[in-house]
Amino acid sequence: MATVLNWTGLEARALRLALRKSVRGFAEHLGVAVNTVSKWEKLLGDTTPQSDSQAMLDTVLARADADATARFAHRLAEQEAAPRNLGPAAPTVAEYETWAEDLERAAVCLSRQDFGFAGTLLERWLRRVPPRELDDQGLYLYARSLTLNGDMRRLQGTVRDLLTATSLYGDAHSMFTALGIPRRAAQLELSLAVVAEMSGRLTPAASRYESLAADERLNRRDRVRARLWVGTALAKQGHNRSAIELMHAAARDFYDLVEPEDWAVSQQKLALAHRGAGDLTHALRHIATARSAGLPNSPLEHVQLDTAHAHILLSDPATADEGRKTLARAAVTAGQHGLKHQLRSITSIRDNEDHA
Repeated sequence: MATVLNWTGLEARALRLALRKSVRGFAEHLGVAVNTVSKWEKLLGDTTPQSDSQAMLDTVLARADADATARFAHRLAEQEAAPRNLGPAAPTVAEYETWAEDLERAAVCLSRQDFGFAGTLLERWLRRVPPRELDDQGLYLYARSLTLNGDMRRLQGTVRDLLTATSLYGDAHSMFTALGIPRRAAQLELSLAVVAEMSGRLTPAASRYESLAADERLNRRDRVRARLWVGTALAKQGHNRSAIELMHAAARDFYDLVEPEDWAVSQQKLALAHRGAGDLTHALRHIATARSAGLPNSPLEHVQLDTAHAHILLSDPATADEGRKTLARAAVTAGQHGLKHQLRSITSIRDNEDHA
């Protein structure tokens, strides 16, 4: 007589077929939900019924007639002789190359805030094969896919997006750590600090930025960016003078590193810190410097620069009308490109002006 030491969906399906029952009929015979049997049928050897279901399957097998028992034993023998269905095969070398190319394309899409196509490129690989079926090269590409997916969620910036980004970054961080790639892991810690700041957790974000600013796992550019973001978090807490000192130092380092985009961003952040300190003259000077560094390259950069400029203009009654027009332009661009975090910032500026 055939016996089963530990039932999986594979043996459960063999018993259903041996009894010549439909999925619904088998579920009724066992006294379980149809969805439970459907799950066993879908996952087969990758799922194990719970202990009470194991006992029910034992009972049904024990009560089966001789013909059904023989059919069940025959199916078990066939399954043992045949290769198990392990799902999609692991990607080939050529597919790995295609995957890497798709990640480059997704990164370009994210730089343009083309979230739709970026998401399509990433999901086709994240759903291609489970991580447990991948070798180290595949795991690296999978972790990079998770990271870019987290970047996409962070850029979109709803509360739910930020929670999802935190989860995606955490999973990618674990994978890079297991693979022994400390720089990638540290970069994800930096991204997690950014998400914390965007979520309003300014004190822990500033503390994490400060730690990463001296972390040798990061290259010099990333360490300088961390120092700049310490200043950003401090400015948001009202510590503008301390923020300005840190931002000036970061701006000098970006200049020395020949990183014009980062340098322009530091000028923009300096402008807002000076506005927070009540120094509109220096605020306008720094925002003009940021604008003169060249036209923004992406919708996000347009929105950030216009929002910062509008915030400064709204601080002076003489330029408030120009500020409202600039803020309205930023809101339209943010709405067109799904930049919901930026829209929240714009709404906050408008609300503060209304209550001023």
